[in-house]
Amino acid sequence: MKTGWQRGLIELRQSFTNGPELFSHFLWPVLMLAALFFLRHRDFGSTGFLLGALALPGILGMNAAMGMVSMSQQLTADREDGTLLRAKAVPNGMVSYLIGKVVSVAGGLLVDLAILLIPGLLLVDGLALGSAHWFTLVWVLVLGLVATLPIGAVLGSVFTTARSQGLIQLPMLALIAVSGIFYPITALPGWLEGIGQLTPVYWMGLGMRSALLPGEAVVVEVGQSWRHLETAAVLGLWAVAGLLLAPVVLRRMARRESGSKVAERRERALRRVA
Repeated sequence: MKTGWQRGLIELRQSFTNGPELFSHFLWPVLMLAALFFLRHRDFGSTGFLLGALALPGILGMNAAMGMVSMSQQLTADREDGTLLRAKAVPNGMVSYLIGKVVSVAGGLLVDLAILLIPGLLLVDGLALGSAHWFTLVWVLVLGLVATLPIGAVLGSVFTTARSQGLIQLPMLALIAVSGIFYPITALPGWLEGIGQLTPVYWMGLGMRSALLPGEAVVVEVGQSWRHLETAAVLGLWAVAGLLLAPVVLRRMARRESGSKVAERRERALRRVA
């Protein structure tokens, strides 16, 4: 446990001293802030609520949910370059590796969210910032990360090369499109509304909106309710499923790893570069 925690903190610190990774930490929040700038004075239909205020919490939820993509990409890269194989060779190495990866990915996400949230609070009007709202923001964020990061670990065990990670992007964009991130899900057709509510992304967005929007904004949500119990239940089910499935899948993947497979993947990568 301690070794995994230390490993995660080292990886997190390295991500903020590496130029390309540091750029990626700021790129997406800056793009989202630019979108919020153009939405900040636009109304959502005839409700009287500003679209920017409705979008900011959803974007925060989306960014947190995207941690599963980051987790998947990092696991696949570590599998390809032999890092995972080396972790396997150390006593309790897989446990320490996973703890470290969760710490580094979650830590990076929290920093990214702060980069987006702090300027966003100054940019967007119509938000509620009482103490109860901050408590809701924290528990939704923590439970959401527990629900999504194990999914990323499972996806990372499925894809064998970093290049194959591109296959995740299109489904993820489709998932975001039907999850009511940039607008309340009630604006979608009924059948898409049902699909969106099966995803953890929707519930993270809803939880973030309940934390940052005034109470009267609930009229644009399904059933005109923030559905906190349902949010906790759905995210909890995703968390339990992921935490049960991820260790099984990762152990199975680790058993199949060998030095010859790592060398073979490295040789294929070198041939592509050549």
